[in-house]
Amino acid sequence: MAESASAYNPEFNPTGIEGGVDTNILPWLPVPGLSGVAVKPLRASMESGLFSVVMKINSGARLPSSVFLGGMDLMVLSGKVTYSDGESTSILEPGVWGYVSANTRIAEMVAAEDTELLMNFFNAVAFLNSDQLVQSILTSADIQLMAKREGITLVPNTLAACMDDRPDPFSGTGEPLAIASNNNAGALVTAAAVSDTANLCHPHFIDCRSVPWAVNPDLPDIGLKILRVSQDTGVISLMVRHNGVATPHNHIGGADFLVLSGRIGYRAGPPEGYGPGVWFYEPPGARHEATQSLNDEDLIYTANVYGPLFFDSGKGTPVLAVLSWMEYIQLAEAGGAKLVPNTAPGDSSLLAWAPLKGAS
Repeated sequence: MAESASAYNPEFNPTGIEGGVDTNILPWLPVPGLSGVAVKPLRASMESGLFSVVMKINSGARLPSSVFLGGMDLMVLSGKVTYSDGESTSILEPGVWGYVSANTRIAEMVAAEDTELLMNFFNAVAFLNSDQLVQSILTSADIQLMAKREGITLVPNTLAACMDDRPDPFSGTGEPLAIASNNNAGALVTAAAVSDTANLCHPHFIDCRSVPWAVNPDLPDIGLKILRVSQDTGVISLMVRHNGVATPHNHIGGADFLVLSGRIGYRAGPPEGYGPGVWFYEPPGARHEATQSLNDEDLIYTANVYGPLFFDSGKGTPVLAVLSWMEYIQLAEAGGAKLVPNTAPGDSSLLAWAPLKGAS
């Protein structure tokens, strides 16, 4: 399989910054003001305010009640956290995915054990104190500064930035993700049955194991668990089981993904591909002549797709198909998937403008 990886990209000689990062070689950086909470910084946009991290909450620690100025999605990779708004409680275990929309306030999340989460913040987040007043704000600028201080190169936001000279690699000491040492991390999304202890009482969370695989007839070797589709922004969130070859395509919008299991043969990648814990961002305009699995294990990864893809039969050939949010909705409906809602107007416990404690 490694030979086929070099065959579809035989002349690749990387000179710039690649679009991915191995999170397993990055350190945990403490988040100022949050005891027992740390992040591995992945990407930070100074244009949109979006930033992506892997977050670790130590056992017994908590992510305080927060207000999201933009939306936020998360995927529990390992551990367990409890989310309670005073009326109901959700237990978030590995395989749980969630989304909250902009301008929402969520209750604290308490870690029952060391917990690692992949998190995408679509803008700044304000952390609240016990009086429900803002105690600190975390922005893309903070993530960029944290990475710079540690000598960590963030994944580029644009194609032009991908052509910049390659910086010196991170020379510090990292710590692998828990899923990197788990020989069955794909079970996060493929287990036959949902855990008996899983308790999701809030519409913002879904257990990926309960979502059926949908298959596009044009790509029969690729299964999709479609989690959220936004008709407002065109963003799609999903899990991908990729056991064939994705034909030549262009990303009209960006996309990010984290490998959970298997190995992916990828543009700008070595012949042996990339394994669990490697996170990628594809900026708008990125092109892949082919992307494929490199061994017999299911290649499974998370994905946020921020705009349409178009497929062709090779560079300079006519467009054969376009895959946008409309097609993803059709696939979800055909497969019987229940999508996570984009907003939750009936859930007053999450509304940022709901009366705060002590307010008159």
